[in-house]
Amino acid sequence: MFKRILRWLILGGTLFFVAKTLKDNWLEVAAIRIESAGWAILAIATGITLLAHIWAAWVWTWVLKELNQPVPVSHFIQVYLKTNVAKYLPGNVWHHYGRIMAAKEAKISTVTATVSILLEPLLMATAALIIIVLLGSQFTSLKNDTNLRILQALALIAILCIFYPRFLNPILNFAQKLKFRKTEANNSDNLTNNYLKLQRYPLIPLFGELTFLILRGTGFILTLFVLVPLQPEQLPLLLGAFSFAWFLGFVIPGAPGGLGVFEATIIALLQGHFPPALAIGSTVLYRLVSILAETLGAGIAWLEQRFEAEKVANR
Repeated sequence: MFKRILRWLILGGTLFFVAKTLKDNWLEVAAIRIESAGWAILAIATGITLLAHIWAAWVWTWVLKELNQPVPVSHFIQVYLKTNVAKYLPGNVWHHYGRIMAAKEAKISTVTATVSILLEPLLMATAALIIIVLLGSQFTSLKNDTNLRILQALALIAILCIFYPRFLNPILNFAQKLKFRKTEANNSDNLTNNYLKLQRYPLIPLFGELTFLILRGTGFILTLFVLVPLQPEQLPLLLGAFSFAWFLGFVIPGAPGGLGVFEATIIALLQGHFPPALAIGSTVLYRLVSILAETLGAGIAWLEQRFEAEKVANR
């Protein structure tokens, strides 16, 4: 009950902040106009964001491969894209549920499917933290401070150590016991000897999730570029701000798809560097770009699966 109330408080508070900021700057936001070239850039931003989701779907198959479960890549990319829009449903878990069910249909064990679903967002969050550690100093006046650079290096080492099998496998072991403790398969002896574990550091999937975040950040930067000219030295600031806002929207409960949390964070971070109207306008535009890209991805995956089904039926 408390968790449900907390989720609604977080969602309500962030949406109130966004609504109040929009109200206070409504005249400036309403004065924003997008030229034909701007619409073309928005189309490119949508394409890059769609590419980011396709890429993330491919990385999920890499995660399964790390768990010794090679899968048909095309089919699992389709599953990922089709379930992606379900993250906007209350609870923010239905996209994970859909992927677990699809993996079970492909004869992957429930344990393996669930661990892949645990690992994939953990890798995403870690990728975001890496970018935040490397670029977060852009938000402070101490970005050239030696002590800060030392702290950044230590934080980066600590984050990267999380996925060292010696540290990560006990966490996976605990998660599996917690998830399946009521099932017959989770006999205590079986869990002790046969729990699923990583055999090596998941370096390639981690680089894959870093690429995903950079693609998403590029989509946001292009969206802002539609409204205001940007300088090369502003790009690290924007990528760091995007990653921080995305991370909070990703990990804070009560915000399906990061809705509200992402917007409130990015607006707060950019207001000191851009006029409030531009921060608000770019954030609203990017949410529309993101939803459109996810919807296109789901639609393309559905059409591709239907085409494949008809092709099999006509043989």
